[in-house]
Amino acid sequence: MPLRLNPSFRERLADADRSLIGMWACSGSPLVTEVAAGSGLDWLLIDMEHSANTLESVLVQLQVVAAYPIAPVVRVPWNDSVAIKQVLDLGAQDIIVPMVSSADEARAAVAATRYPPEGVRGVGSALARSARWNRVDRYLQESAQHTSLTVQIETASGVDAAAAIAAVDGVDAVFVGPSDLSASMGLLGQQTHPDVVAAVERVFAAAKAAGKPVGVNAFDPVAADAYIDGGADFVAVGADVALLARASEGLAARFIPASDTSARASY
Repeated sequence: MPLRLNPSFRERLADADRSLIGMWACSGSPLVTEVAAGSGLDWLLIDMEHSANTLESVLVQLQVVAAYPIAPVVRVPWNDSVAIKQVLDLGAQDIIVPMVSSADEARAAVAATRYPPEGVRGVGSALARSARWNRVDRYLQESAQHTSLTVQIETASGVDAAAAIAAVDGVDAVFVGPSDLSASMGLLGQQTHPDVVAAVERVFAAAKAAGKPVGVNAFDPVAADAYIDGGADFVAVGADVALLARASEGLAARFIPASDTSARASY
């Protein structure tokens, strides 16, 4: 029986009447990812750039998340056609490509998601979960309808090129990363510095002018609220490992004398 794939992140953004709220999955644990998938959040970013996630762990996480209405979005480790091909073949319908700082880099990312003649994606649908092993009718011809590409702007040069990046055909959304952006601006670790916020807002304006949804990473609730009020279409507001780190620290602070925790911190 022919199968139909889930709506893409592009379609979910188009249908939304509010900012879509998501979080990161960085632990590499399918169990932790499944816990997050059932949270009621809108989308889940499975990260391969700054985590221990591998192709195998991403595959299992995509499988466990499939039981929930949340949208899984996989961030590939780099703007690399091989990495993009492999993640798409695993069945990821929606990907984020990091560190896109020019229109040419955006076009390369688009090409990596498309089969020839529009792109350079290798053909392996009979072998891959993406087409459910050739059980999705016309997957090769219609794969672009089933997938979405979000490019991540996180450098000062990317901010300057934001209008050109957002205008690239095949770029479905733009995601801003204030952490690397602040570093590229000489403001390492200062994601909420006024100059960084102003740069993020420049990307927002450029993406909106191009008619593309725009999102941002904002673990600070005050910053997240401000970006939502400023028109963010999607926001990542936390991460599994960060939530565990802060909550476990909270338990220690609540139940262990401060003198003991200070001594342990010196090890």
